[in-house]
Amino acid sequence: MGFYRGVEANIMRACVLNGTKMAVYDTIKGHVVTATGWTRKDPRCQFTAAAGAGFFMTCTVAPFDLLRTRLMNQPTDRKIYNGFADAAAKIFRNEGPFAFYRGFLPIWGRFAPQATLQLIIFEKILQTAGYSAL
Repeated sequence: MGFYRGVEANIMRACVLNGTKMAVYDTIKGHVVTATGWTRKDPRCQFTAAAGAGFFMTCTVAPFDLLRTRLMNQPTDRKIYNGFADAAAKIFRNEGPFAFYRGFLPIWGRFAPQATLQLIIFEKILQTAGYSAL
C-alpha cells in the first residue's frame, strides 16, 4: 500500500482544485466585466480573474494539501492515520482548524502565477482556434 498512500486525498484535491479554478475564474471575469466595462477577451480582465482564481484555489486546496502530505509521509512501519477522514479528524482535534492552512502563502505563491499563466494561455489557444473567450 506504500505507493498509494494518500491517493484518495490527492484525487479529492485535484477535483477541488480544478473545480475551484474554472468556476471562480468565470465568476470573477463576470464581476470584472460588470465593474470595469472591459470585455471578457481583454487581457486585463483575464489576468485579474486568473489571479483571483489562484487565491481561491489556495483557500480550497490548502486543507487537502496538508492531508495529502500527512498521509503520504506517515511511517510505513506504524500508521498514524487510517485514511483521509481519520487524518482530518485527528488534525482538527489535536491542532485546530487553522492547521489546515499552514503554508498558505507558499501555496498561493505557487498557484497565483501558475493559474494566471495557465488560464491566459488557455484563452489565447481558444481564440487562435476560433472559439470565443470563456
